[in-house]
Amino acid sequence: MPGSQIFALGGGGFSMEPDNPLLDDHLLSLTGVTGRLPRVCFVPTASGDSPGYVERFLDAFSPDRAEASVLSLFTRTVTDLDAFVRSQDVVYVGGGNTANLLAVWRVHGLDRVLKDAYDDGVVLAGISAGMNCWFEASVTDSFDANGCDPLPDGLGLLAGSGCPHYDGEELRRGTYLDLVRGGFPDGYAAEDGVGLHFRDGELVDVVTSRPGAAAYGVRAADGDVVEERLAARFLGDQ
Repeated sequence: MPGSQIFALGGGGFSMEPDNPLLDDHLLSLTGVTGRLPRVCFVPTASGDSPGYVERFLDAFSPDRAEASVLSLFTRTVTDLDAFVRSQDVVYVGGGNTANLLAVWRVHGLDRVLKDAYDDGVVLAGISAGMNCWFEASVTDSFDANGCDPLPDGLGLLAGSGCPHYDGEELRRGTYLDLVRGGFPDGYAAEDGVGLHFRDGELVDVVTSRPGAAAYGVRAADGDVVEERLAARFLGDQ
């Protein structure tokens, strides 16, 4: 059995690398689906259900690649969230404002639905805010588009903290290192183009869509912080 899986992207995928399908193809492979197309649901809450973002998702996961659907909460049409989410093979969470995403999910009860779906084997995935949300805590620009702040309020499906865009946004790395040094939960940082694959809460694989991209384990030690580069596989070598 594949167990409970999360594929967390520090950056990349269809929204950042539209001409590079490596990460999204790898995500689809995690479903283990054979004999039919995988069912992939996009959740664009963090972007306020941006129509342009939705369009890019539907273009990327076209009918020859997946059975794609979109779960909108700002103009909600799905009555039974539990049944809808459990019918999917993948839930793919888009980027945007992590704090707003969590607040809207909790109002609609989607946080509980996603936890149950995770336990049932639906693959949870996402980029940026869609990476942050699965951890207990994260580094976010939700409160200041020109800064980074701690957010100790994630769903907690993954222990510790997460930091996306580790090389892609100037303030991310320094902020995260300072936070962990000061007592923020230990965790993982992912550069753009990097996917972290967790199974049953444990990191089992690090993959990249561009050579040289990396992920890091970040932990406090002896009053300082340790940043450990993690072994990663370039998917283009497969």
